[in-house]
Amino acid sequence: MYRILKKDGNAKRGELTTVHGSVQTPVFMNVGTAAAIKGAVATSDLEGIGTQIELSNTYHLHVRPGDEIVKKLGGLHKFMSWDKPVLTDSGGFQVFSLASLRKIKEEGVYFHSHVDGRKIFMGPEESMRIQSNLASTIAMAFDECAPALAERDYVERSVARTTRWLGRCKAEMKRLNSLPDTINREQLLFGINQGAIFADIRIEHAKEIAEMELDGYAIGGLAVGETHEEMYHIIEETVPYLPENKPTYLMGVGTPANILEAVERGVDFFDCVYPSRNGRHGHLYTNYGKINLFNAKYELDDRPIEEGCQCPACRRYSRAYIRHLLKAKEMLGMRLCVLHNLYFYNTMMTEIRTAIEEERYGAYKKEKLERMSGMT
Repeated sequence: MYRILKKDGNAKRGELTTVHGSVQTPVFMNVGTAAAIKGAVATSDLEGIGTQIELSNTYHLHVRPGDEIVKKLGGLHKFMSWDKPVLTDSGGFQVFSLASLRKIKEEGVYFHSHVDGRKIFMGPEESMRIQSNLASTIAMAFDECAPALAERDYVERSVARTTRWLGRCKAEMKRLNSLPDTINREQLLFGINQGAIFADIRIEHAKEIAEMELDGYAIGGLAVGETHEEMYHIIEETVPYLPENKPTYLMGVGTPANILEAVERGVDFFDCVYPSRNGRHGHLYTNYGKINLFNAKYELDDRPIEEGCQCPACRRYSRAYIRHLLKAKEMLGMRLCVLHNLYFYNTMMTEIRTAIEEERYGAYKKEKLERMSGMT
């Protein structure tokens, strides 16, 4: 169940109650593609940095170790020792990013594994069965993620197929949730809005899927080649046609600035690999801009990554030491940087929720963006 606790303009402060606990929104989902955050971050670390919900990848877990194995081991929560909510994406984005390895048909997609080349078929029913085996809290519908700059005719056909696939996903999930051997019979289903950068297609698709009474609604197919301005425009046009009383999830987005702008337009779920990927390369987020620890000027810098930050890295270690670890290719360097970045994102979401509660989101966003445009 999702309920709005407070609104400030279009910004929503909500709460999603699930079988694995509640999620306070707006929220950033920490991305653990293969049931682990890249950079040697454990689930016990996630608890310590304020993570509310973790996201894992259906395609990658289906390929390795196999969703049947995860099911035999009690589902994803037991497998990775995490008792809070987990969202699994449908595998659609990964399948469609394998453009040279796949063939799309009405029944689903035939493609080759990026790991060993074996032929795999995935359609709506298969995606739902895999996610049911994983026993995630929230399953995403199987969709086609068309390129943002695709031709209109292609996008129209693609969106129509995505709608048909969504109906099949809903029917299959209902069946799976009724089976006695299903681990999580309370699994939720989020549908995905598509339409590239055609606002009218997006709006029509939003109206169609809104009638399907799903547990939540995502906006997919953005941050894949269009400009930030185009992305914000599409969010602004689409969100009013998605049910306000359900969670709105902007998939794969994004930078702190992207999140701040999207919250103002009514989005309350986010995920992105940026904090962990950038952290592994020594690129760190602070309230005064991004820093690159590989820069020589940090060689003798005995300050923490950010003064006042309470993450595990900043509470104990200096920029100089973490820079040394990165240069020496010590895994601890990557780990500390990833923890800092995830802590930064999670803390920013707490600030966002507080600002909405206090009806000062516009002022908070303006100040945050101005400060982050500087450099340490």
